[in-house]
Amino acid sequence: MRRISIFGATGSIGQNTLDLIKRAPDEYEVVALTGGQNIAQLARDAIDLRAQVAVTADETRLAELRAALSGTGVAAQAGENALIAAAERPVDWVMSAIVGAAGLAPGLKALEQGATLALANKESLVTAGPLILATAAENSARILPVDSEHSAVFQALVGEDIAAVERILITASGGAFRDWPLDELPNATLAQASTHPNWDMGQRITIDSASMFNKALELIETKEYFGVDPAKIEAIIHPQSLVHAMVGFRDGALMAHIGASDMRHAIGYALHWPERRDLPVERLDLARIGTLDFAAPDEARYPALRLAREVMAAGGLSGAVFNAAKERALDEFIAGRLRFTDMAVVVEQVLNKMSQEHDLKTAAITLDNVRDVDHLARMRADEMITITRANNQ
Repeated sequence: MRRISIFGATGSIGQNTLDLIKRAPDEYEVVALTGGQNIAQLARDAIDLRAQVAVTADETRLAELRAALSGTGVAAQAGENALIAAAERPVDWVMSAIVGAAGLAPGLKALEQGATLALANKESLVTAGPLILATAAENSARILPVDSEHSAVFQALVGEDIAAVERILITASGGAFRDWPLDELPNATLAQASTHPNWDMGQRITIDSASMFNKALELIETKEYFGVDPAKIEAIIHPQSLVHAMVGFRDGALMAHIGASDMRHAIGYALHWPERRDLPVERLDLARIGTLDFAAPDEARYPALRLAREVMAAGGLSGAVFNAAKERALDEFIAGRLRFTDMAVVVEQVLNKMSQEHDLKTAAITLDNVRDVDHLARMRADEMITITRANNQ
């Protein structure tokens, strides 16, 4: 029986992971489940799967979680220290699906225990890629990608020599505003940005898809995880979201991973690796689908892609700055205090300001340094948000 923990159990990735686990409960011993605000869901899943501990990141919700778990034998804990303690519990496999930079520290702790880390928290590699990979190597731990795009690349590379890779193409649906006139984008509403044409995801990642900040993070993640030259990494618009990634080799061959828009495919691959097992996902009827479309992305529509290339070129702690500024700008858009197109403006301003004030390229990539830069970047983002809002009035 494999011991597993799921960090971010109440989000879309976590729930899809639990769906697979509940289909074969005798194969898994659930050690820890963590979540945020959805206490009722966290408690139900912890009880159903007889988890050892359930942790909410929100310390103010501890009493509610304890009440929901009273008499069940499942321990209730809350806060950042509790998340770290949960990650220190020995397990075989961990799903890292906490959204944002908050997922970095628990992921590192899981790797320090030698666990296999199924990585859906792309911010970990964006903010601290070398640290994550070094920690895995030092503890004989393995990282398996769970983003559909990176799982696709990983699968396309099985049995291949990375030195033979000529290009990696990461596909993108283009999000909610793919076909909007450019001059209408500043007026895009939260409700409009929160609707994805193909995937069923959480609100933040859906908005990031509309702005292509999600794809920008994935470009950086590709560079960090696979160790390829950024010049070999491309983004391409694919409205159907059926081809998740393609890998081109020096002999001209292009390997494409094609599958339904269902995260259980990538999750299941990481859960069962190195085996392939039956999964409850749609089998594609290509004759019915008929056509697969591709187009180059317009960086005037998606400035996040240009910023990602600048971050990859700069290296060092630039990814931590990029992610922190993006998270704060997204917070403000969700709160209705920042226009959709101003998110990229704020992120670019913060990157420029921080690169002038700090040596981001050569600073050591440690957890403390990443946290310090993250904090400073959020402060700078708040300043830029205030200026941007004033200019819009």
